[in-house]
Amino acid sequence: MPELPECEANRRRVEDGALNRTITGFSEGNVTHLDLPTPSERKRLEGRQFTEARRHGKLIFAGSATGPWISVHLGMTGWLDCVDGSFEPPNWGHFVICFEGDRRLVFHNRRKLGWMKVIDDPATYLDDTGVGPDAMEMGENAFVDMLGKSRGAIKAALMDQKKIAGIGNLYSDETLYQVGISPKAKGSDLDAATLKKVHSALCDVLDTLLAANDGGPVPKDWLRHRREAGAACGLCDGTIRKATVGGRTAFYCSEHQS
Repeated sequence: MPELPECEANRRRVEDGALNRTITGFSEGNVTHLDLPTPSERKRLEGRQFTEARRHGKLIFAGSATGPWISVHLGMTGWLDCVDGSFEPPNWGHFVICFEGDRRLVFHNRRKLGWMKVIDDPATYLDDTGVGPDAMEMGENAFVDMLGKSRGAIKAALMDQKKIAGIGNLYSDETLYQVGISPKAKGSDLDAATLKKVHSALCDVLDTLLAANDGGPVPKDWLRHRREAGAACGLCDGTIRKATVGGRTAFYCSEHQS
């Protein structure tokens, strides 16, 4: 599933290609079972322009100061793209916002698990839905307080979008791998100094991945390069193990993560 860095890359594509253009209409492909704007919601968008693109956690927003906005969740495999000229829509799920001229914003939704909604404004929507602070904006003290109160597995807490928004399966594992903590450890059992190290590792992981979206390198010793049971750890002599934590698959080193 796209997590914060991938969602930021999608936000940048919207910012680069879909702003300050008048919306003229919509088209759609195989949208059975897709959660998309209704006809009345689409009417609200016609004739308007997106002047700003934002991201909060895994949510992408586009709209203007006076609204309305769209809110997009990419689901498991969705992505946003801006296209010009000839466009052959895929056979699987997609939704297209058409602008004046040939520009279109395409929401590709292959597994049909993503969604798009029309909302009044992002702040009200986030408050109403209880989405937690964005992982890139959550300060150290708030992060330590949040995890320190968590009595469940630390991996599950990092992935809880009500606690902290933007982290999923891959980067919760990567963060814990980098700092040497088991995904099964309870946040409430860890002291403040350790939780500060988790926060620092999470920020480093996200910063590296955001830079990678701009062509930067991802270190070769990261878990992402060996994320399978039985692989050799890149940081010690241990072996990568697979477990189920909080109902999700976790990969971790049997030696240096305790």
